[in-house]
Amino acid sequence: VQLVESGGGLVQDGGSLRLSCAASGTILTINSMGWYRQAPGKERELVATMMNGISTYYADSVKGRFTISRDNTKNTVSLQMDSLKPEDTAVYYCNAFLMQPDDDLRVREYWGQGTQVTVSS
Repeated sequence: VQLVESGGGLVQDGGSLRLSCAASGTILTINSMGWYRQAPGKERELVATMMNGISTYYADSVKGRFTISRDNTKNTVSLQMDSLKPEDTAVYYCNAFLMQPDDDLRVREYWGQGTQVTVSS
């Protein structure tokens, strides 16, 4: 299984970006897909996640500005980021918990390679 992210880049304070992540490989079911971020010198933190294709969680710092969505038919997750702030600058990582066929129903965690988001003031 691979998670491939796209959509990062440089944007000005108050601007918008949309991140996308596609999971490829043989997948039985995806329990959750979401986004983490890690700024220089800081720990990786959960930004937003969608569980069972329905329930969502957002970090307090992004509530009202970021929107997570999934396309279950394509095994993709997107993060619409509006009203971006310089403090949103970080490497954003796609994350998924999923099961593969013939794996004894084990739920395994996967990570994307990360995409840089830079918000200039």
